[in-house]
Amino acid sequence: MYQIVPGGPGDPSAASGVSSSPLRKKLGREGRPLVAAGLLGCLLVLAAVVAWCYYSASLRKAHLLKTEQLDLNKDGFIIRNQAGAVIFTMEFRSGTLDLDSCSKEGHILSCSRSNTGKLNFFIQTVRPKDTVMCYRVRWEELEHERAVEHAMTYNGSHWYGGAESATQHWPIRIQGQEEPRPFVTSDVYTNRNAFGGILERYWLSSNATAIKVNDSVPFHLGWSEQDMTLRFQARYQNSPYKPTEGQRPLAELSYRVCVGSDVTSIHKYMVRRYFNKPNKVPAVEVFTRPVWSTWALHKTSVTQEKLLRYASDITAHGFTCSHLELDDRYTADYGEFDFDPQKFPNVTDMFDKLEDDGFHVTLWTHPFVNYDSINFGFAVEKGLFVREPGGELPALVRWRNGIGGILDFTNPEAREWYSSQLRALKTQYGVASFKFDAGETSYLPREFSTLVPLPDPSTFTRRYTEMAVPFNERAELRVGYQSQNISCFFRIIDRDSVWGYELGLKSIIPTVLTISILGYQFILPDMIGGNAYPNRTAEGKEGLPDRELYIRWLELSAFMPAMQFSIPPWSYDDEVVEIARKFTKLHETLVAPRVLELAGEVLNTGDPIIRPLWWIANEDEAAYKIDSQFLIGDDLMVAPVLEPGKQERDIYLPPGRWRSYKGEHFDKGPMYLTDYPVDLDEIAFFTWVH
Repeated sequence: MYQIVPGGPGDPSAASGVSSSPLRKKLGREGRPLVAAGLLGCLLVLAAVVAWCYYSASLRKAHLLKTEQLDLNKDGFIIRNQAGAVIFTMEFRSGTLDLDSCSKEGHILSCSRSNTGKLNFFIQTVRPKDTVMCYRVRWEELEHERAVEHAMTYNGSHWYGGAESATQHWPIRIQGQEEPRPFVTSDVYTNRNAFGGILERYWLSSNATAIKVNDSVPFHLGWSEQDMTLRFQARYQNSPYKPTEGQRPLAELSYRVCVGSDVTSIHKYMVRRYFNKPNKVPAVEVFTRPVWSTWALHKTSVTQEKLLRYASDITAHGFTCSHLELDDRYTADYGEFDFDPQKFPNVTDMFDKLEDDGFHVTLWTHPFVNYDSINFGFAVEKGLFVREPGGELPALVRWRNGIGGILDFTNPEAREWYSSQLRALKTQYGVASFKFDAGETSYLPREFSTLVPLPDPSTFTRRYTEMAVPFNERAELRVGYQSQNISCFFRIIDRDSVWGYELGLKSIIPTVLTISILGYQFILPDMIGGNAYPNRTAEGKEGLPDRELYIRWLELSAFMPAMQFSIPPWSYDDEVVEIARKFTKLHETLVAPRVLELAGEVLNTGDPIIRPLWWIANEDEAAYKIDSQFLIGDDLMVAPVLEPGKQERDIYLPPGRWRSYKGEHFDKGPMYLTDYPVDLDEIAFFTWVH
């Protein structure tokens, strides 16, 4: 250390008046720089101590803001895998945390303030099993009635799940910019930019991460192609979501992020932990034999004569039938439940004839009662409709077949009245079941009230799907929200008779894979060849769907859980009829037994019947991007031709030994088969060799 030279400033002898020698004066003058240097040294030491204390505090704060593999900062958080790579990033868009308000207690990291005021924020770490780590995240506003938004970054991974859509891609393809909008069930045939009729608040990543947004959140979803983010937002303002009665509209965004060792195992964990499961398997015949619908063939012009002729033709051409589906419109007005006597003059005789010929019959039904129906006044009087916000008058809605009321399925009286009408048809005519059409939240008016309030409007869809439970063996639904335990077939939305990704042939595999990941396994892939709607059809002769398109569609459908015809093969020629016989037989003998085996497993596991290739090849990047092949279970791989004019295709074979439908053996997977030949009357499929 520096020392003060005796006689310098502060020497007691100087204060006592003792005279100084010249030497002492000289030393005093020379000592001043030494004193300054000493003071500077003390300041440097003090600064070092302060810096060390600040550094130690920063280390403690940094340690505080870490929990397992998660790092929190004021703008968001990241999650790393065991190797240290970032696999999940969430950015806080609506505010930043005041880190001085944060604390850590056990496995819970919490903060009480943001840059805008008080909040309840926490991240709780939970390790439910050795290979899974989950993080419960909650941001709840306590002062301001404003939106809460977090943005999830892609991190170079592939994401799956969310919702059925009109233009379906696998994996999800972010296109353009979209402000967050209500994540509710919608009719995507009518509104092709909306979210579909089957949706869940669940997404899954190739990085072995999964996220599930809590049911209580007033959830809106947006995205940005530029930032490659999905925008998760909670808000009540300008939204169909409503806070619980008596509570302020303070938004809460809460969700779970779970990380596993691979994408397949983390999905299995999420399905077992968070999804409902069906409690029974629908009728075996629906899996083994085709459904035949009147819709695409006859539309609303169906009559008793046409129905009986259709049934007769099915038998005459040597086809089997699970059930005959009598679609729109067999009633005089929408909202009635008996047959139009002009179109169906001898209903009892008709049903007797069909029964004698071995046909089960199902009927089309829906939740609307048009204003010109004889049941409209009764439903108004009994208060069976969804009402205007004041609760006095029915809320009239417009749907594709007119204007009317929509039944309030939160009302026990409405549920019982609707069910009683269906039971009466079943009792009187021996109707086997029903095709439950519509049910999307988008058909509710923007402002409405129900007997039991609906904070989440998609709960209306859930209540509608429950109406199918008594008729589940052959029932068909096209909507689903938290409805995986409704043991019915779920039909994807109407397809156009076109080749492409917008409700065309190419959209079927991505859509089926998506709703399988969402927990819906008993899937009806809509009618072979599409619905032949005017201006939405790749036309062949006489307004029919293109012949090649029809054949390729038929081949793909044969490897789905169920097949559904409407436009019959004999509308084309004898060759198409023979191809149809071949593939309905292949479905019955090869596909259906495996599907039924897997269907039994669904009751316990919820695992998909129709699976993506990464299910068994999660270490191969190529498997995450293939949207034109799929697995049935783990051991049957299907590769249909989905392009016009093609009789070959490239095929990816996952790791393992595979045998083709032609008898070829391939032992060195993964591999690509380039320009693999597939004739018009073939579909490429491969079985895994044990």
